[in-house]
Amino acid sequence: MSLRRGRWLGALIAIAVATVLAHLTAGQIATRSAKVALYASVGEELIIFSVDPERATLTRQSSLKLPGFVQEAWASPSTPFLYVAWSNGGTSYNGSGVTPVGDTHAVTAFRVDGSGALHAEGAAGALHSRPIHITGDVPGRHLLVAYNDPSGVSVHTINGDGTVGPEVPQPATLDVGIYAHQVRVLPTNKGVILVTRGNQPTSTTREDPGAVKIFRYEDGKLSNVASIAPSKGIGFRSRHLDFHPTGPWVYLTLESQNRLEVFRRTDDTLNAEPLFSKSTLANGSGVVPGQTTSSVHVHPNGQFVYVANRGASPANSNDIAVFRINQQTGEPSLIQNIGTHGFTPRTFAVDPSGRILVVGNQTTMDVRNGATAETVPANLSVFRIRADGMLDYVNRYDVASGRKPLWWMGLVALR
Repeated sequence: MSLRRGRWLGALIAIAVATVLAHLTAGQIATRSAKVALYASVGEELIIFSVDPERATLTRQSSLKLPGFVQEAWASPSTPFLYVAWSNGGTSYNGSGVTPVGDTHAVTAFRVDGSGALHAEGAAGALHSRPIHITGDVPGRHLLVAYNDPSGVSVHTINGDGTVGPEVPQPATLDVGIYAHQVRVLPTNKGVILVTRGNQPTSTTREDPGAVKIFRYEDGKLSNVASIAPSKGIGFRSRHLDFHPTGPWVYLTLESQNRLEVFRRTDDTLNAEPLFSKSTLANGSGVVPGQTTSSVHVHPNGQFVYVANRGASPANSNDIAVFRINQQTGEPSLIQNIGTHGFTPRTFAVDPSGRILVVGNQTTMDVRNGATAETVPANLSVFRIRADGMLDYVNRYDVASGRKPLWWMGLVALR
């Protein structure tokens, strides 16, 4: 082959490769061939599944028991560790109800091997009370834990060997709001957001306002920056948020209002008022008895955002709302509501390559069908994600253990 012809052929190959890469997101390029594991908690049991995103299938591998109910978990971006928060309060099922407070709460570090199996490392790190959410900072040097009752946040060092280290003292003046429900670290690693839900009014109590609390973050230390609370937090039951991967937009669910709100992120804080506020329900309504939103996740390519709608009874909606995101403005437009084939979708996750979405349907429920009754167990429902962002249902995997709830699930790319 002549030198000129070789260069011409090389140029054609380079163009072809560039064309293919241009149609893949960075996440898809990095993770398309990566192995993925799914972890799902049912009471004290943490169940491990292998995942085949191409075939949209789950295969149960093993399980282990924690000393208390698994509340949440977070996978480190820099080391093969999964940090699992647990408690014997809040969701501890005793056959007839729950233990509301409990007296033992901690986070355990697990080393994740290439198969997804978990190996406990070091002593569990003690926590203040029942943890409602856990995350880590961007470099993976600290764990941050949110508590709902009493509302609060704590920061814990991650040792060089991946084990849980000491707690980092925080100022007593931190504004932690009422009923924290999620803690997230800003992509710059210079700020932390604590999403506080507040509480609905009752026949004897006034409404507690919700708010999004912004803290400055520096080497594990927090300090107050701002409190975002439109209408002084009334009717602002903020629950969970997620970040757009490239744009300056934050997507926040309002639990009781069944809404998705979009805030602009500027200089490691958020603007005081939302850019957009959209109903997550197919009929466009707002407050509905027994109807609430839960988790929210932006697709890795930033084109779509997904929200779970939860119903307290079969008459309510249990579905995933799919929104297309305008890449110039950040505005979400509802394009689909698809049933989750279960009840109370508390958590769900998108696999790192953006090919499948898996829903954790929390509740086992008896459903009447004429003269007969069917028991629908707590389960994992798998959906393919189409090129247009919409979902196609594939299969359901029942994981119920008696009436214990499926409290948390997550997808983790293996190393």
